[in-house]
Amino acid sequence: MSLHSAVLDRPAEGSVGAFSAVLLDMDGTLVDSDAAVERSWRTWARRWGVDPAAVLAVMIGNPAESTVRRVRPDLDEAGVAAATRDQLELECTDLDDVVAAPGAHELIAHLESTFTPYAVVTSADTRLARARLGAAGLALPLLVPRDMVTHGKPDPEGYLLAAEFLGAVVEDCLVVEDSPVGVAAGRAAGATVAGLRGVDADLAVDSLHDVVTTLLAREVIA
Repeated sequence: MSLHSAVLDRPAEGSVGAFSAVLLDMDGTLVDSDAAVERSWRTWARRWGVDPAAVLAVMIGNPAESTVRRVRPDLDEAGVAAATRDQLELECTDLDDVVAAPGAHELIAHLESTFTPYAVVTSADTRLARARLGAAGLALPLLVPRDMVTHGKPDPEGYLLAAEFLGAVVEDCLVVEDSPVGVAAGRAAGATVAGLRGVDADLAVDSLHDVVTTLLAREVIA
């Protein structure tokens, strides 16, 4: 049965439907990198003459370039590029305390055992994403990093591209996010969004263990 015919055979409106794929944010969702992220941004802020508190207030969920533009609007394009490279280098070389989030390994095991397509859609670039996933002991089959798209979160491009790569209908996908910026991207793509850390989303989950429970409650489209 093809994906599209399976979608047509989903339960009638009003009943619990299935998810055709799961699209996961990385930092704060699949990977606990909070301490490393904060250290790198504090160091960057001191180097670039910005109040660290101001940086930390706006960087969550945003691509590095977007944060740089917000806190240093005086920089020209060359300056933005240099500042962004500096911040990414700091993040790539600080992997202390980077571990898998609670329930991450169990979620991946569940997705693989049920043959559920999944991907990571992150505001990190390819180098940083691979470094953090490696430090966390997570190897994933599909990665959609910031440098693969034209527009980062909250734009839905990353999630739309991931669904396309997986051959899934994005409206039938579950997005798992931990920031308002990421939730906005998932919703703009048309997916159902599960929100960690108390962020407002379609489904509230306390941990990735709850995501497994949510999936178990639904018949995944094959």
